[in-house]
Amino acid sequence: MKHGKKFKSLSRTKSHRKALMGNLASELVKHKRIKTTLTKGKELRKYIEPVLTKCKEDTTHNRRLVFKALLNNEQAKGLVTELFREVAPKIMDRPGGYTRIIKLPPRQGDNAPMCYIELVDYNEVYSAEGTTEKKTTRRSRRGGAKKTTATTETTEITEAAETTEITEAAETTEINRSFRNCC
Repeated sequence: MKHGKKFKSLSRTKSHRKALMGNLASELVKHKRIKTTLTKGKELRKYIEPVLTKCKEDTTHNRRLVFKALLNNEQAKGLVTELFREVAPKIMDRPGGYTRIIKLPPRQGDNAPMCYIELVDYNEVYSAEGTTEKKTTRRSRRGGAKKTTATTETTEITEAAETTEITEAAETTEINRSFRNCC
């Protein structure tokens, strides 16, 4: 029975699960975004968040713990330095929630729910730096504001362009009709 278990077994043994999480964590640090199943992504989030918290304080002990979490291999050496040099300054002021899960359509074949898991500060779409603030204009409720001459000139130009487009469209339909009738 699953009483008191705080993790999902993912139908794997303990050693296989540890290797899987270590490899997924290494790939997440390396690529900043990976595509995986939703269940593995949620478990990876539980695994990688404490590791990223340890990266905030650069001590030898924390480096060894992170190295252990990323599975003591040759690839992990470069990833640990990348975590402490590049990722840690970006997440320094964030009090947790370093990863984001974006749900995707199910995988074709077995219909498994898929997702992207990514480091929050490395996505340009959702980041605060990528967004530009929209300039808001104050609009009054009264419609008594007078139009300026510049706006009237632009409306005249747009009306003239619309009329030329309408006449061109009429001419093309006329040509198409005459072509159909002759053949």
